[in-house]
Amino acid sequence: MKALLLHSLAMSGGLWQPLVEKLTVPAVAMDARGHGESTWDGAPFTVEDLAADAAALIEARADGPVAVAGMSMGGCVAIALAGTRPDLVDRLVLADTTADYGPGRTTAWADRADNAIHKPRDQQLAFQVDRWFSPDFAERNPEEVKRVAELFLATDSRAHAQACLALGAFDGTALLPGITAHTLVLVGEHDYATPPAMAGALAGGIPGARLHVFENARHFSVFEAPGALDLVAGFLEGQP
Repeated sequence: MKALLLHSLAMSGGLWQPLVEKLTVPAVAMDARGHGESTWDGAPFTVEDLAADAAALIEARADGPVAVAGMSMGGCVAIALAGTRPDLVDRLVLADTTADYGPGRTTAWADRADNAIHKPRDQQLAFQVDRWFSPDFAERNPEEVKRVAELFLATDSRAHAQACLALGAFDGTALLPGITAHTLVLVGEHDYATPPAMAGALAGGIPGARLHVFENARHFSVFEAPGALDLVAGFLEGQP
């Protein structure tokens, strides 16, 4: 394994399939606890726990440090991983994510956890799709929206809720200065889940990090913006 890909909230490693198809290095798109095919005992978990899972996978499957891409929730996990185990990460892509969801995050994410449990998953889709993609992209690319929506619908609502609570409790701001990996921060211009200001805080806090804003894209910018997946693949493979 040369690259590890960490998915967003209520998704699975399958989210990264379009990127996996572009990569020329061996990559693993990991399923977080309770997501995709990953097992989960139902116990509470934190972002730090998910980072420890990722660290264990790298140690088991790689000969040295790897390139890591994390998107949204996966970006939080990647921050925790790279900040606590810099020996395991040599290149880092942080897409549409943050180290801190800001004041009120605990209450806001608790509300989302409650919604994840008590609202039928198909009735949550409209809210999610509007966050993921711009209306123009969704209209022009219904198959991509369908692909992502099916991953969301297949996710265990209990794991979704627990992941929400984990995000509400996470603050990785203090970890940023200790990240030594070559870092690329990406964000959609119109991402209102983790806005460009949050991406700017990441790029400003991680030594040597670079920031790229994709025009006219929302929260899933790496799947919406033209050329974004090529940019991510090239960076993970070591291109300058």
